[in-house]
Amino acid sequence: MLLNGFFRSLKNFHDLIKKKIIDVYKNSNFYEKKISKTLNTVLQYKPSPYLLSSLINYQNKKYKIDELDFNTIWRNESQSKEFIKLNNFFWFFSLDLKSSKKSVQKVISDWINKNNKYEKVIWEFDVTAKRIISWLSNHQLSYNEGTKEYRLMFNHMIQKQTNHLVNELKNSKNLENKIIGCSAIILTGLSYKTDKIYLNFGLNFLKKITKYSIDNQGFLKSRNIQHQIFYLKYFILIREWFKESQIESPEYLDEAIYFLGQAYSYFWQNTKVNLLFNGNNNSNNLDFDNYLQRLGYKFKNDKKDYCGYTILQNKKICLAMDTGSSPDFKHSENYQSGALSFELISNGKKLISNCGYYKKINQKLNQISKSSAAHSTLVIDDSSSCKFTKNKGTLILKSGLNIIEKKFIFEKNYWKIEAAHDGYLKKYNSIHRREIEFYPEEMIFIGIDKIVRKKINKDYKFQIRFHLDPSIRLMKTQDNKSILIELDQEGWKFTCDNYEINIDNGLYFGNKNSYIENQNIFISGISSNNEESIKWEIKKI
Repeated sequence: MLLNGFFRSLKNFHDLIKKKIIDVYKNSNFYEKKISKTLNTVLQYKPSPYLLSSLINYQNKKYKIDELDFNTIWRNESQSKEFIKLNNFFWFFSLDLKSSKKSVQKVISDWINKNNKYEKVIWEFDVTAKRIISWLSNHQLSYNEGTKEYRLMFNHMIQKQTNHLVNELKNSKNLENKIIGCSAIILTGLSYKTDKIYLNFGLNFLKKITKYSIDNQGFLKSRNIQHQIFYLKYFILIREWFKESQIESPEYLDEAIYFLGQAYSYFWQNTKVNLLFNGNNNSNNLDFDNYLQRLGYKFKNDKKDYCGYTILQNKKICLAMDTGSSPDFKHSENYQSGALSFELISNGKKLISNCGYYKKINQKLNQISKSSAAHSTLVIDDSSSCKFTKNKGTLILKSGLNIIEKKFIFEKNYWKIEAAHDGYLKKYNSIHRREIEFYPEEMIFIGIDKIVRKKINKDYKFQIRFHLDPSIRLMKTQDNKSILIELDQEGWKFTCDNYEINIDNGLYFGNKNSYIENQNIFISGISSNNEESIKWEIKKI
């Protein structure tokens, strides 16, 4: 133990020294000279700004730049989050195109004069990548009608920042940031067509990311629904840049878009609801739907079981369950131990939910949101079905689980999902098996959670939680055997005859990096038999 602690301390010291050396190098004249090479001074391809509408929330109100105070903006020394965001220049998309181009170009000139050399915060990888994309995409404001001297400075600065991205791409730890970086490098390569160094580099690296992070079905190995949409947005953006610049897009990109689109259709377009599994949060993708329609993208996926999730639905009811094994630890940063958890949606409203994901990795709430207890599933002895360990400030899988059986039935008057996992096998010699049946005519869900013990060592407690949207309130009946649920204008009744049921308060993380109180129904008991069977019902009243 002491030896392990010594080596950890030694590694931390080594990483600290390495980081300091890198910082010194990046602030040196040698690095400045390295990234200052300009390959081409002629901007040939100018991307349409509307192509970025999948990433940018366009405001109805367009500001004139003269209405904003930029006299001292780049002298802000606080380096607050808001100030750093200003440096990615995505706010350009809120400007009126009729605004003075000279004013916009003066803002860029002022920025270049103050920040033309590497500075750790202002030149942060993703900030720099977004700045390049914004400057080039807003050429009507940022470039057109500029003087010869201004254009030379602009082109030089674009390529200088791109050189920095090329240098840093391998070192970036975040896959999503790598994709943003690749996008910026590829766009620079397309914009300055006579040189293919940037284009080839960006495309080759993006291909590596695709191979590393996407499985044979075209789904992310992390099983993260939100990141799936992120990938699709950027991959389509890159493809549209190719299309607009009249260059054929690479085959792997077209193939990735097809499969990513299949997943998008399955998880969002079919349901129009954010399913809170494995890193996902609430977000409105309707604007992206319109974006896809405008550009002629049509995705269709009618499967009921796909990429480790089972979704059964008709026009009124949707039943979704996590029926997939845990990912490899390399792809588990945003994974949550919610195996066999489920969500119920009635007429577009969540009836049963998971708690969502708290993304800030340095917070205790991140760990809580990863726990099995934050999901609508069974928990044994207050333990999660997966174990996590700290790794470079994040929680990744230490031990995962496998889905050991799975099947479903989907008929007009009868649905059923049945699955089991081995997450509790090693520690508790137990398998969790869940069956959920739905009878559409009677509008009743019947669930059976089974604990199958391979070997009885000792008794242990268990809980099954059913989390609810924060807008829902519950009421226990007088016989203490049922709980009434009011959902919008609907009434539902939860019943469990053989075990104690209660109402508890919890935390809901469905909205990104925030939390509010919610309620949950929970069943509790003691397991002492070879097989424990807990039956419950949810019926519309």
